[in-house]
Amino acid sequence: MAAIPQVSLIGCEKSMPVIGMGTSSYPPADLETAKTAILEAIKAGYRHFDTAFAYGSEKPLGEAIAEALSLGLIKSRDDLFITTKLWCSFAQRDQIVPTCKMSLQNLKLDYVDLYLIHMPLRLSQMIQKTPVDKEIIHPLDMKGVWEGMEECQKLGLTKAIGVSNFSCKKLEEVLSIAKIPPAVNQVEINPAWQQKQLREFCKAKGIHITAYSPLGANNTNWGDNRIIESDVLADIAKARGKTTAQVALRWVYEQGVSLVAKSFNKERMKDNLQIFDWSLSEEELDKISKMPQRKGVILASVFGPHDFVLQLDAEV
Repeated sequence: MAAIPQVSLIGCEKSMPVIGMGTSSYPPADLETAKTAILEAIKAGYRHFDTAFAYGSEKPLGEAIAEALSLGLIKSRDDLFITTKLWCSFAQRDQIVPTCKMSLQNLKLDYVDLYLIHMPLRLSQMIQKTPVDKEIIHPLDMKGVWEGMEECQKLGLTKAIGVSNFSCKKLEEVLSIAKIPPAVNQVEINPAWQQKQLREFCKAKGIHITAYSPLGANNTNWGDNRIIESDVLADIAKARGKTTAQVALRWVYEQGVSLVAKSFNKERMKDNLQIFDWSLSEEELDKISKMPQRKGVILASVFGPHDFVLQLDAEV
């Protein structure tokens, strides 16, 4: 296996592996299944793990880390890069530090490496199901929320802070008030949703992009098979002796973007790491650049087609 490259993040002394394992599954996996999959990923060479309060995977990840340490699969917690996220129901200035501490308790860790605002909106109550009532959806108090995130970093609860699902417009709002700029914006990027404008904006501002759903989130309630069953990607894969997934992941990596890919299948986990010792040709990149584009993650389909949510979906 080729070594996994790392990327430096603004304001963070620790570099991040460019490929991580996503732990969001639909329907949610039980604790033992998730823990076993994470241990297999550590054995396969993964060192970056992406979780969130909303995924319900913080506890199994914490248990897997503790077991990996006791089994000697990793020498110390510092060998891993752990990302988790602030859920919308806690997106208020006075709730952010306690919520980060709650995630650390779930993970059985003293700190995470990266703490992200999960969505650019606030929910004024906890929710059990979606869509939600219009009355509980609110814009973020960007200044207050970002101050809370900065406090988490200053207290050493996280090594770096960032955002997820933020448009160029929302990033401008953060940058206008930030004392510590966001290190990362985690967004949907894949060959069928390439986000060129957002990538160029983030590059100009020194914000690193991590791609989620790099394979289109097939077999979830929000994703589809546009990547896995793409004729363009399949033809390139066949000519290269690669899998369609490997071609898609390699394309993401070649855009200067890191990625988190979720698979609980041991062989596919290993396959997803085999993308670093080859590259796509100009002709292949050109074919991929012409693929039809469509956003997969529509906030309105999650929270409901409320005016503010539709406005977020329309932002680039």
